[in-house]
Amino acid sequence: MRKTMTGLVAGVGLMWACGTSAQGQELTIFWAEWDPANYLQELANEYEAETGVKVTVETTPWADFQTKAFTEFNAKGSAYDLVVGDSQWIGAASEAGHYVDLTDFFTKHNLTQVMAPATVKYYSEYPANSKKYWSIPAEGDAVGWSYRKDWFEDPKEMEAFKAKYGYDLAPPKTWAQMRDIAEFFHRPDQKRYGIAIYTDNSYDGLVMGVENAIFSFGGELGDYQNYKVDGIINSEKNVKALELYRELYGFTPPGWAKSFFVENNQAITENLAAMSMNYFAFFPALVNEASNPNAKVTGFFANPAGPNGEQFAALGGQGISVISYSKNQEEAMKFLEWFIKDATQKRWAELGGYTASAKVLESPEFQNATPYNKAFYETMFKVKDFWATPEYAELLIQMNQRVYPFVTAGQGTAKQVLDSLAADWNATFEKYKRNK
Repeated sequence: MRKTMTGLVAGVGLMWACGTSAQGQELTIFWAEWDPANYLQELANEYEAETGVKVTVETTPWADFQTKAFTEFNAKGSAYDLVVGDSQWIGAASEAGHYVDLTDFFTKHNLTQVMAPATVKYYSEYPANSKKYWSIPAEGDAVGWSYRKDWFEDPKEMEAFKAKYGYDLAPPKTWAQMRDIAEFFHRPDQKRYGIAIYTDNSYDGLVMGVENAIFSFGGELGDYQNYKVDGIINSEKNVKALELYRELYGFTPPGWAKSFFVENNQAITENLAAMSMNYFAFFPALVNEASNPNAKVTGFFANPAGPNGEQFAALGGQGISVISYSKNQEEAMKFLEWFIKDATQKRWAELGGYTASAKVLESPEFQNATPYNKAFYETMFKVKDFWATPEYAELLIQMNQRVYPFVTAGQGTAKQVLDSLAADWNATFEKYKRNK
């Protein structure tokens, strides 16, 4: 980013006003390789222009992100000063002493009121309801939906849908409606399909997809405080949710048994599906005509409600934490103080980052800035997350192993799958003495 003379003078003035000389100071933030990291680097360049502190956002592919981060943490290395870590890391990273306790910082800046409540709960607080905080909500994200407006608004399609289902064709308000629409548009002979959902079981893609159904059906994964799962993960609500997710898989394009965010955007750009599940962080590509030839006819909606009116979505996104082995912790805290300012959060949103600031999210300016911001705003106040316990990686693997064969191949029943998962998780919690 070009530095103007005015910007340089203002930056020098700020350093003198603060009584410090930041020249020579550097910070390194570690994150995964994706567009939001590029936006954060742009924001960091503006911080450098103001303060003289050089901030580098170092990235690595998503597939390596967790392994590389925890290898450095476990070695007590100082290569990184801050990390924009996945929400599920917070238990493992805090209990192992990798993250700096930010509770006093939260209190000083009243961040429980400044940031959207769900982002504080899932990105920052651990253990649950402990009022201890380990990260600042940074990149808000959740699962939402894109759809083909031109297919939905075609008069002939609207007439045929109304005749078959008895109500108007429109973006679904419920999962039952989404199922009807997926069935209606599923036309393999025309190479047109009803829906694209997450099915990749290599990390958390499939689980995030299933969570969207579970949470909106009024279900939960378990009792997070007491590590209880019996009758919760295998509840009747969750059985119904998993059955519907399996049914939706039947309306996906061929070869959809290992699909995640790349494929789900392609379902829209390549004229494959009427609706597609994806993180909001990947929606900018769908409004860009250079990457989506259907950009002008692509719409967006929030995750629909379940049969009893509950409406939640699986949480993505990350918080930014100070690494306890950093030699620049004081400077890192100064960066966080700048990052949480209203003006910075507004700028973060303008660059393309997904702010967690309640004030910015609620502003008409933000909600009208893109075709998907309104749905994002609605979603970020009703999100839920996977277990953040230090054993989350094992729990995630177990859920993938149980759910994947049912969703993609119809092996067993939803009840059998979830009963077996409950047994798996009980054994894991017993192994680590979590459920005592």
